[in-house]
Amino acid sequence: MSDLPTNSVVPEQLEEKIEARSAARRLAGFATFTAAVAVLVAVTVYAQDKYLLISSGGIAFSDFKGYGDWPTVSSARQDEILKVIVANPKMITAYKAGIPLNGQAFPEGSMIVKLQWKQKRSTEAQFAVEVPDVFTQAFVMEKDSKRFPKTGGWGYAVFNYDAVSGKFTADAKSLSDCGNACHTAVKAKDYIFHPYEMR
Repeated sequence: MSDLPTNSVVPEQLEEKIEARSAARRLAGFATFTAAVAVLVAVTVYAQDKYLLISSGGIAFSDFKGYGDWPTVSSARQDEILKVIVANPKMITAYKAGIPLNGQAFPEGSMIVKLQWKQKRSTEAQFAVEVPDVFTQAFVMEKDSKRFPKTGGWGYAVFNYDAVSGKFTADAKSLSDCGNACHTAVKAKDYIFHPYEMR
């Protein structure tokens, strides 16, 4: 008879162990899920970090969100720098309508971005060619005559990129009219140097 109570205790102990293991697994699963969510949030915040930047002249980088997918207007090369100029759809539509060569101004809300890379000689091409190396800067312009009446309606800002940290910063020396002194040379073309190139 002494075996009977012992036998009933064993299943209870076994059940308690199973319950404890199940609870530990649920806790481990919850901890893993929480860690994964935290990593996802951190990655999302980091990816959006550049769009929190505002230049000293009040131009928000977020105004240019999606610029990486905007159509190309033109390209340029200056000493050790390669440049690609892109514009938002509103400005591309204006270009295709003949602006600014037809004497009209770009519409309000037009935006253009000059992307800059250091260049390097291609090690793969079988001919001499310079290709983008390290991305360095996004120079932005936006048309808002109410905000920028003293500079032909255009606001200017520079957002520098540091390849080591992988982060953008608003150029502290860049005021909203930083590019206007240079762009007044093309005032007759609504302050825009680059035409929409044939393709």
